[in-house]
Amino acid sequence: MDGIAVGDRLGLLAFARREDARAYLWVLRAIDRLRSGHRVQVGVEEVAGVLREFAAVHEEVPALEGVLRDRLDVLWEDGLLHRHDDVSRAGSLARYRNRQSVYQFSELGYRAYTLVEDLLAARVRDVNLSRLAFSEVLADLRALAQANRLGEGRKVLARLSRLDEAMEDMARRSARFHVTLGEIVSMTEASPEEFLRYKNALLAHMREFMDELDRYLPRLERAVREVEETGVVTMLTRAADADDRPLLAPGERMADWEQRWAGLRGWFVPGPDGRSGVAELHAATRTAVSAVIAMLYQLSEVGRSGVDRASELRHLAAWLARTPDEDAAHALATAAFNLTSARHLGAAHEDEERIDPGSTWWDAPGVEVALTPFRTGRQAGPGAPQPVKADTGARAELRRRQAAEFAAERGAARGLAERAPVGRPLDEDETRVLLRLLTKALEARTVISGRLESASGSDDIVVLRLRPAERGDVVRVPGGSLHLPGFALEVETLERPRV
Repeated sequence: MDGIAVGDRLGLLAFARREDARAYLWVLRAIDRLRSGHRVQVGVEEVAGVLREFAAVHEEVPALEGVLRDRLDVLWEDGLLHRHDDVSRAGSLARYRNRQSVYQFSELGYRAYTLVEDLLAARVRDVNLSRLAFSEVLADLRALAQANRLGEGRKVLARLSRLDEAMEDMARRSARFHVTLGEIVSMTEASPEEFLRYKNALLAHMREFMDELDRYLPRLERAVREVEETGVVTMLTRAADADDRPLLAPGERMADWEQRWAGLRGWFVPGPDGRSGVAELHAATRTAVSAVIAMLYQLSEVGRSGVDRASELRHLAAWLARTPDEDAAHALATAAFNLTSARHLGAAHEDEERIDPGSTWWDAPGVEVALTPFRTGRQAGPGAPQPVKADTGARAELRRRQAAEFAAERGAARGLAERAPVGRPLDEDETRVLLRLLTKALEARTVISGRLESASGSDDIVVLRLRPAERGDVVRVPGGSLHLPGFALEVETLERPRV
């Protein structure tokens, strides 16, 4: 997708950043409740009725009487909803004159709404590594190979779909587990008790997952090889033929399944670099086990010595308070926290008068700084001059085009001189030359005694003259006719005849 399409899709989440984001969320929940009852298009009164039902159960439901239509129109402008005018809902002339709109989810709008709901409903600690999925994946791969041998297209499609869903679920679960584990490890200094409470379960879970992975990985790789021996192109063709997605062309369905199979194969079969998705997952889990063990060691050392980060900071604060002067305090804090001078400070804002001298660094607007002074402290220079790239091929092509255009114009000019332009149709090149000469002639004409006399325009080949005439000439050009009222057109050559 281009940048415009990406911006449009990200704009679907704009409702979640508004001041009354919860009000918009409850409106979308009401529409989703009606959609679950197969009410695709809903009116304002129907949405208001569902909101009243929500308010009877949940106290946080906002009161939107009188502004509900405005909220729905904002969601329509954001692209989450479609709006249609339904005349059949107007029971009287007065209601007919007023706009009777119905709303329904757009496809991308519904996905944006479900993304927000999934984020709000997510529980951080319900993560796990799907070690039990390996046996199911192995059985599906063997069944896929058997279905492809027997030529059963529907079973091939069903097994490929199950494998694709299993791989997607495995990737999502592993990503969530390692992200959550990183959060737990990083927050142990604040609550070591919580980490110690989960340490046994974490280590046991990761150990069981790695054992299961080591046991199934060779078998899964052999199963993928067996599927490939039955014919990958034939299998994907059968899956694309059995695929019943009506909005995708056969070629698009084939390309989609090729991409899915390549991703599935990359999970279990090493690529050219010798790495596979399962191998990377195994390495990430081993690294996570090392991080957990290192954190346990750190916590045990803290418990044995009685010194933790909080006690260290208290001792440092006492040292800072006992320093003889402010310079010594700054030197001690600099050494303790490894503080250095900010090399990139010193840049001035483009309009210094707009910045209040009394504003703090936190409130003042930032200044764009080049990467060189930010990283090294040195001023950014122009650098060494780069060699000029001589693209002889492109230059030769431009010269060839210019020579061809110049030859075509000269040939067209000679054609105008040899055959009068009046009374015959002109081609594109002749029309271009004629219009250029006609422009020169019209710009050069003068008025004598209130009358327009003759005018001329020329190049190095021909000269065009406009002479006064009672009945002007008409020139037939591509796409129509060019009328010259009050002027006769003459074209003469300027080239001398060759001897």
